[in-house]
Amino acid sequence: MEQQNNTAKTTGNSISTYVNKIPTGYSVGNYQGKKYGISKTIFNKGKSVKLYGEELGGNNFVSLNYYLTTTKELLKPCEMPAQKVVHFLKNVQL
Repeated sequence: MEQQNNTAKTTGNSISTYVNKIPTGYSVGNYQGKKYGISKTIFNKGKSVKLYGEELGGNNFVSLNYYLTTTKELLKPCEMPAQKVVHFLKNVQL
């Protein structure tokens, strides 16, 4: 994951591919052998997304905001490295 000017770039698929694979509302997924409760809320007719994943029975979590503008994608991790968020999005199994 390369982060420049808050623009989300990954090799291969765009971040939207990974964000969109997670259903809106609450779901449960597996990540690195552990269960996560994942909440996804969509705002602005799909142009912004809030996603929060919490390890069930543990203390790990992933939190991000994602924005789709007319010119770029913006990934805004909440108090964590972008690499952690991207790794979660790419590897969580629903």
